[in-house]
Amino acid sequence: MFLTLLDTTIIVTAIPRITTDFGSLADVGWYGSAYLIASCALQPLTGKIYSQFSLKYNFLAFLFLFEIGSAVCGAALSSKMLVIGRAVAGLGGSGLRNGALSIITECVPLSKRPPYFGVMMDLSLCGAAVGPLLGGVFTKYNSWRWCFYINLPIGAAAATLLLAIRIPDAKAKKPMSVISALSTLDLVGFFLFAPCAIMFLMALECGGSKYAWSSGTIIGLFCGVGSIFLVFLGWEHRLGDEAMIPFSMVRRRAVWSSCLVIWFFFGGMMVYSYYLPIYFQAVKGTSPLASGVDILPLILSQMVAAVLSGGLVKKIGYYLPFSIASSILMAIFAGLITTFSVDTSTGQWIGYQIIGGFGQGLAMQMASYPQESPNICLEEHNAVALALIVFMQNLGGAVFLALAQTIFTTDLRSGLARFAPTVDVGMVEAAGATGFRALVDSVEVVGVLEAYNLAVTRNFFLAVVCAGVILFCCWGMGWVRIEKSEESDAGEITRK
Repeated sequence: MFLTLLDTTIIVTAIPRITTDFGSLADVGWYGSAYLIASCALQPLTGKIYSQFSLKYNFLAFLFLFEIGSAVCGAALSSKMLVIGRAVAGLGGSGLRNGALSIITECVPLSKRPPYFGVMMDLSLCGAAVGPLLGGVFTKYNSWRWCFYINLPIGAAAATLLLAIRIPDAKAKKPMSVISALSTLDLVGFFLFAPCAIMFLMALECGGSKYAWSSGTIIGLFCGVGSIFLVFLGWEHRLGDEAMIPFSMVRRRAVWSSCLVIWFFFGGMMVYSYYLPIYFQAVKGTSPLASGVDILPLILSQMVAAVLSGGLVKKIGYYLPFSIASSILMAIFAGLITTFSVDTSTGQWIGYQIIGGFGQGLAMQMASYPQESPNICLEEHNAVALALIVFMQNLGGAVFLALAQTIFTTDLRSGLARFAPTVDVGMVEAAGATGFRALVDSVEVVGVLEAYNLAVTRNFFLAVVCAGVILFCCWGMGWVRIEKSEESDAGEITRK
């Protein structure tokens, strides 16, 4: 869990330098989306894998694949190689978050899970907190490549510890042949779903930037998505409870509401996580290290709120109030950062981030609680339900990063035409977010800064939309009380 968020945030302060080294400003969205696209394609299948096979050894297998991807990213010789490495890491990362949640679920009774989830989220948020700082340090004093190489020793240490301990499984795994084992995974559903997810995200990534929305390529991708998705739905309906995504589970209001909440929650979070460092480095002119320090108010307040909310859920017994409060605070934060300008004061952006981080931390783990209720999901569907939540989280991040990349590229070009009409747009894009100052005439730098500020702040409106939708959808998660059972160590959820 520490590694997953470290890998997510350590790159954000290095991206401006990477775009300068590779001349790849147009690929900013791919550095995040490649990881998330690959993760989304495999995510639903990981739930079936964890529900049928050993938690421990499958978790280690996903960790190993994640490490391979990190090594490829560190050794990347081009922007394309970096994107490929991010995709491989995404395949491995697809099984890490829901694997960790599944392991905690098997080890801890339901009534006692909130503080454990809070501590787990806090440890992972430590990765998020030190990520931007480490990314800044590596980028400034060594190389951005160590943003990926650092995963190797940490992953090796985690694997060594996991090998040394016993991890329980939900049920005894019966010996079976390879063919019988594969038949339980719904591979047909996976091979229908994976290309559907990839085409959808590629259409969003390339539409409006590399290709016009009306082009045959983009229209063809969307048509392919629609036709394959209909076949996928028919196949999943035919399999029933044995499907990769059981319809009997998804039809429950608490489940699909939680999925929508985590979709928009993570989508908004990824937008400002990736573009706040670009604002600080491109518009404010800070170094990668300084931009890592500049977003600490967001990360640290998020850590505090995550721990508090985990303890308070156990004490109060309800998780819905925290989701409601979170969406309100995140909407306020997202609205405030749309007002950023070249001259925004330090006190303003620190205060805004504290509001947003606290709101974000309140609801980090709330969407997972309904999936673990015995009244909502069958025990054998727990791993699948958690995988679905993580899938929606990653898909939301990928979709909104793709949309943000399109908005950023379009508004940067229009902003340059408006504020710096004599500047070569191609030169600014090729120079990256930190290299344009050395190429643009000092008289025209002010206009380029205004263009960058316009492009970044337009993206923050996506976060405003996300927070508003969360406030509407979270009510569907239900006014549910988590109570400690005196008769069973498993605990129970009773609906009030």
